[in-house]
Amino acid sequence: MKVEKKMLPKSIVELIIEESAVNVAKFRKQVLASAAKNADVKGFRKGASVPEDVIIRQFGEEVIVQMTIEKAIEGIYRETLKKQGLMPVSQAEIQEVISQDPLKVKIQVEVFPSVEIKDTYKKVKLTKQKLTVSAAEVTAALDDIQTRFTHFHDTDATHIAHMGDRATIDTDGYEKGEMLESTSMRDYPLVLGSNMLVPGFEEDMVWMKAGETKEIDVTFPKDYHNAEFAGKKTMFKVTVKKVEHAHKPEFTPEFIKDLRGQELDLAGFKNLIKSELLETKEANDGMERETKLIEELLKHTTLDIGDQLLAQQTEQVFNEVKENISKDGVKVEDYLASLGLSEDEYKTQHIQSTAMKRLQGEIILNELMIKEKIEVSDKQMETEVASMMSKFESEDVLKRLTELYVPGNKYYEELRRRVAYRRLIDSFFTVAK
Repeated sequence: MKVEKKMLPKSIVELIIEESAVNVAKFRKQVLASAAKNADVKGFRKGASVPEDVIIRQFGEEVIVQMTIEKAIEGIYRETLKKQGLMPVSQAEIQEVISQDPLKVKIQVEVFPSVEIKDTYKKVKLTKQKLTVSAAEVTAALDDIQTRFTHFHDTDATHIAHMGDRATIDTDGYEKGEMLESTSMRDYPLVLGSNMLVPGFEEDMVWMKAGETKEIDVTFPKDYHNAEFAGKKTMFKVTVKKVEHAHKPEFTPEFIKDLRGQELDLAGFKNLIKSELLETKEANDGMERETKLIEELLKHTTLDIGDQLLAQQTEQVFNEVKENISKDGVKVEDYLASLGLSEDEYKTQHIQSTAMKRLQGEIILNELMIKEKIEVSDKQMETEVASMMSKFESEDVLKRLTELYVPGNKYYEELRRRVAYRRLIDSFFTVAK
């Protein structure tokens, strides 16, 4: 078998494969044997030994020749991939059967892209900021928890609304005595101080009671998202139908345990919140630094990603987006309709670039893992798993994690890979002074 290989743009490999008539004859025998075993031949039981001349009369020489060529191409193509060390990412396309004797065929197939990283990548040196969490950030996180777990109690008719209370309102907007479209709301639950409505609206509702109606003058911000109302002075007629008093939870040991599964006092909970905020910052910083590093490494890299591989990655990212949208209770088709885009347009405009960056990052980092000989030992993995498990107290959770992260299984090895990635990325960064 002779093979001519030519690299084309977009990681397409063109193969011209030639096989001798002697070897093609072997594929003809396989075709005849398969036909004899599986075909219904008059006068013979299925599976019985059928002479070749009978099979040829049954199917016709032209069909046998065509079946032989197809089987031979399939066989020599697979053998060529193996010998050439090629990894296809899509189905091959037969461009041309150049000749039948000897069998000579031209095939094109997109393969996993090769990557060349120049040694100049070693000069890439970046800085990272030292991450800290302030007391104000911890307080803001505690306030956010209280807001999320705040519940409301009914009040009597004498109760006046304060910031933090929830008022159920009917309201209509007017300009020069005429009601404005899209300003009317009925039975709208509004938490005063939530800044859900135009600045000044919620503040002017303080001291109102259930059953009371009030005219509130507001001015829409100049940068308001609806250009029709931007900068416009408007009068809203507001009727309060109900006022509910806000009850914020206290950070008792019982509440904290329900929240995080740990028995902590307020000081201990603040320390936990601080560590969680730092962990989130580190995770976000890690993603930002990885993106920045890949952008720098691309300057030292030759990499040509093919259309099919990009399409596959685009589909994967799109499926992740669909899953996240569905978690919020939104139908994907409704979301796309709100943007005025078809699925293909959305992928092209919003997903494809992300997919490309992800592919570039994975391919470059994988190559550098080999170049830099980055490895994570079993001892280092023990430390990593122990650190991960130290964040949990629940015996059930710890038991599941112990069963999940067993040396050699996919979860354990995926963690090992993430640790290796982190070590590789960190090697390009120094902490800013």
